[in-house]
Amino acid sequence: MTPPPADLLITGCTALTHGPRGEIVFVDDAVIAVRDGRIASLSSEATGSETGGETGSGSETAARPVAVEHIDGRGCAALPGLINCHTHTPMVALRGLAEDLPAHAWFNDWIWPVESNLTARVIELGARLACAEMIRGGVTTFADHYFAMDTVADVTAECGLRALLGQAYFTSQGPEGRAASLDFALRRRGTAGGRVTTCLAPHAPYTVDDADLAATADLARQHGLPVHIHAAENREQTDNSLARHGHTPVEALARAGLLDEGVDLLIAHATGLDTARDLPVLRRARGRVAVASAPRGYLKFGWDTTPVRALREAEIPVGLATDGAASNNTLDVWESMTLTALTQKHTERDPTWLTARQALDHATLQSACAVGLGREVGTLVDLSGPHTQPVHDLAATLVHSARSFDVRDTIVDGRVLMRDREPLTVDVPGVVRELNALLPALVDRSHGKRIQEYEG
Repeated sequence: MTPPPADLLITGCTALTHGPRGEIVFVDDAVIAVRDGRIASLSSEATGSETGGETGSGSETAARPVAVEHIDGRGCAALPGLINCHTHTPMVALRGLAEDLPAHAWFNDWIWPVESNLTARVIELGARLACAEMIRGGVTTFADHYFAMDTVADVTAECGLRALLGQAYFTSQGPEGRAASLDFALRRRGTAGGRVTTCLAPHAPYTVDDADLAATADLARQHGLPVHIHAAENREQTDNSLARHGHTPVEALARAGLLDEGVDLLIAHATGLDTARDLPVLRRARGRVAVASAPRGYLKFGWDTTPVRALREAEIPVGLATDGAASNNTLDVWESMTLTALTQKHTERDPTWLTARQALDHATLQSACAVGLGREVGTLVDLSGPHTQPVHDLAATLVHSARSFDVRDTIVDGRVLMRDREPLTVDVPGVVRELNALLPALVDRSHGKRIQEYEG
C-alpha cells in the first residue's frame, strides 16, 4: 500500500542519529520524510538502507517518498533540534547590563532591583527576541524558569518552539507563590498542540525553605509534574548551606522528597556539588534526576564547572544550557557544546575527555533525557564555509568548528521556523525597536527595591 505524501522531505544531507546503544551514528545522503509533525522514515539514498528505531517507524521503502514540501540538504548535516535545558528567556532584555561582577553583587545590586521593573510587555518582547535567537541557533526546545510564564507560553506557541515552562517562586512570596506555580503548570501543560509542557519551579534551596520544598515534592507526585530548580550553583552556596544547616543543597532536596519515586527533577548548574556527599545521594534517587550545565556563565563568574565526568559515571544525564542572557550573554547552545568539551578537558587535565562524540551526546540524547522530551531531526547545519572545511571527522567539525550562524534551517513538528537563515515566525526588527524604547524605565534602580536577597 502506497503511503500518503510526506508533509516535508529533506534530502542529500548527512543525518545524525543514534544506534541501539545510544551511540552517535551518521547516515550519509539521507532522505528524511516528515509526516504529521513526526519523522516517518530516515533512509540513505547512497546505500538504499533505512534507519528505523527512534528516528523513524521503518514503515516506508528506501525509495524516495513523495512530499508536499522539499528541502535540499546537500552540503548540510541534519541534527536533532538542539535543546536549551535551562534558561530565562525574558532576561534577554538584560543582556550585558551587569558585567565583571561577583554573583552576590550581580544579583543584589543589579539583576534583582531591575527585575522589580519588569512589565508584561518587556517580558513578552524579551521572550520573542530569545525565541528568535534560539531558532537562529537551531534550538527547537527550551526549559524556562521565570516569572509571568503565561506570557512566555503564549510567545512560545506563536513562535513555534517546544518548551518546558515553570513559574518561579520564592518562600518570601508566601503560599501564593507556590499556588501560582501550580496553577500555571496545570492550566498550560499540553497546550500549543502539545509543544508546551510544564513543571513546578521553586527557585533554589536558599530561597525556598524546607517546608516549601517538601510541599513541592508532594504536589509533583500528586499532579505528575516535573520540578525544575537551581541547586548547588557554586561551591560557596554548598559551603554556606553546610555551615548554616549541616547539609548540602542536594541533601536538602533529598530531605524534602524531591529525589523520591514519582518526582522528575531537573537541577540547574550543580557546579558546587560536594561529590563525596552528593553523588551517592543522587545515585539513590528513585525518580528521574538530571542536571543542566551552562559553562559560559561559570567561566564569567569564576566558578567551577559542572562535574560532568562524575555525573556521567553515576548515570545522571547532563543536558546543555545557556542560563539567561543576563549572565551568559547569548542563548547559543552550540557554544555551550564547545565549551563543555573544552572545560571538561581542562578541568580533568585529560585531552581524551570529553570527546566530540560525547559532547554531541550531551547536546542531543542527554539533553532530551534531561527535559523529558523526545528528539527529532530539526536542524540543518551548512558545512560549506571555509571554517568547516575540509571535514575529516564530522563530529569534531560540528563540535569544534561549526557555529550557531551555520544553522541554515530550523524545523519543529514539521513546520519550518527558519529557512535559509531567515526566521519566519518573529519580527526581529520590530521587537528590537520596541524593546529599546522601553529600556530606560527598565534599568532604573533608583527605587531601591529588590525582588529577593542573594545570600548564597
